[in-house]
Amino acid sequence: MKKILTLVLTAALALSLAGCGKKEQSVKKDDNKTSIVVGATLKPAGEVLNYLKSDFEAKGYKLEVKIFDDYVAPNTALEEGSVDANLFQHEPYLLKFNQDHGTNLVAVKKIYLPPLGAYSKKIKDIKDLKNKAVIAVPSDATNESRALKLLEAQGIFKLKQKDLVTKVDIAENTKNVEIQEVDAAQLPRVLQDVDVAIINASYALPAGLDPKKDTLFSESKDSPYANVLATKKGNENAKWVKDLSDVLTSDKAKKYIEEQYKGSILPVF
Repeated sequence: MKKILTLVLTAALALSLAGCGKKEQSVKKDDNKTSIVVGATLKPAGEVLNYLKSDFEAKGYKLEVKIFDDYVAPNTALEEGSVDANLFQHEPYLLKFNQDHGTNLVAVKKIYLPPLGAYSKKIKDIKDLKNKAVIAVPSDATNESRALKLLEAQGIFKLKQKDLVTKVDIAENTKNVEIQEVDAAQLPRVLQDVDVAIINASYALPAGLDPKKDTLFSESKDSPYANVLATKKGNENAKWVKDLSDVLTSDKAKKYIEEQYKGSILPVF
């Protein structure tokens, strides 16, 4: 009986110590974090972060910018903890990602708008769009809806009245256009094979496309799809997140975005 009691007490003590260990680790993560990894697309997020790296490091942090070339991996990495924050997505996409993948990510601050634009190698004016033209749009739910509504605003077709639409929600299609859903990162590569492609500036820029000069039309600065600094829920009030947010919304950051991208990317702070 004494032996059993001893084992129970030993196990209880081990659990108690383990609990204390976890608590101490959590405090260390929140209060003493000095090495930060931020996931980003190459342009503009990666360029902006690397340009401002010294400002963040002047606050006492070592900043590593990890570049991704798609929209899924940066959020998966954030949820799993291989990056501490990311900058590449708008909040509607983040919320839909959470819903679809069971992740716990939160938007911290809006930083800039990479406008969605229509590009073509075959026509120079959207009025020249032919019957049965093929238009490529992003395949993820929020950006497909965003692209389709941008096309509707140009009179290409009419959509059903819904918050989130896909190509099956085209109600009137007098030009009989065909919509192809393509991974957002691949849209610049398929541009030569379609009549029009709706491409995010984050992917247009690395492909050598100028969102200000090369588009048939694009979103206005009033678009609600500004890219946000995001982190995992529970970290949003951490000091390092606030410091990173402050650097990304500084006068220096605004000036860099305006001068570097000349209207192709729009600061929203």
